[in-house]
Amino acid sequence: MMAMDSVSSEKVYVDVLAEGRQACYKARDAFYTCLVKESDKKPTEIGSVGLLYPVECKKPREIYVKQCRPTWVKHFDRQYCAKKKVQRLLDDDGSRRGPISLPQKYT
Repeated sequence: MMAMDSVSSEKVYVDVLAEGRQACYKARDAFYTCLVKESDKKPTEIGSVGLLYPVECKKPREIYVKQCRPTWVKHFDRQYCAKKKVQRLLDDDGSRRGPISLPQKYT
């Protein structure tokens, strides 16, 4: 039984080696560059964690998903969505800042 455990623990995951990580990062960066470049297009494709992207970025997305582990794709997509949300709040004209005015009942 011990021999089987030592064999399985020696399995090498190629995607976490430096070359695999670099390929993943390169594919990820190409996809997110496409998102920025095509930001004026309507996002119609669905990624992970609620990420929407334009059809023009479908090919870079496929390469990105192929090159990276699924958990990494979710992590990077989550980071990207969080950054976009913060950026949207910072770029807002200020209408969302300050106290919230709630509708008042007529008396």
